[in-house]
Amino acid sequence: MSTEENVQLVKNFFAAMGSSNARDLLALAAEDIEWIIPGEGWPLAGTHRGHAELAAVLKKASEAVETRYPKPPEFVAQGDRVMVVGVATGTIKATNTPFKDEWVFDITVRDGKVAHIQEYIDTQALARASQIVART
Repeated sequence: MSTEENVQLVKNFFAAMGSSNARDLLALAAEDIEWIIPGEGWPLAGTHRGHAELAAVLKKASEAVETRYPKPPEFVAQGDRVMVVGVATGTIKATNTPFKDEWVFDITVRDGKVAHIQEYIDTQALARASQIVART
């Protein structure tokens, strides 16, 4: 695929995530997709592999986090790699705590499918927003 086709694939992947359309999302992902979400102390952190884990993390995200994107992300590509740069704001539902996260997704496309995602996110902001404060 061309660089432009890879960018369009990634844009379609993000659109499917935004619409919570798991069927369309899985159709755009390689069977052996690997999605790495860094951090500790917040619900989505971990390495998620394959369609079943991709569907599970997206379901967990919809249950745990309310997210908004105040401006469209930027897509920068070279060959089979697409970098997506953006900002998310939202609330961790369990704590009702807001967050702001400036992020980069490093995405690799293979054979017309999203094959690998490495997120670079503000893990401290997300973990802090996920902490339940004990009341005394």
